[in-house]
Amino acid sequence: MMRKIKLIWDFRGQAAAKTAEHHEIHLKEFLEIEKYPLKITGFEVVNEMYAIAFLVVKEKDMITFRDALKPHRGEVYE
Repeated sequence: MMRKIKLIWDFRGQAAAKTAEHHEIHLKEFLEIEKYPLKITGFEVVNEMYAIAFLVVKEKDMITFRDALKPHRGEVYE
């Protein structure tokens, strides 16, 4: 089974939640343009000053997505 990687963008400040929510829209658009089979995206509000947006990709595709989208960090997705 191929591991999946969660690419993460961090947003801080009073607009963090709205910014993360908006960023997810662009991630979904990118997946459509690329016709990528996985459609796992999302955003999470951690607290009033910190939120994340994320995209999950197959491990073999991680370098391509990392270079194209410049996430802040990544982790193994369970």
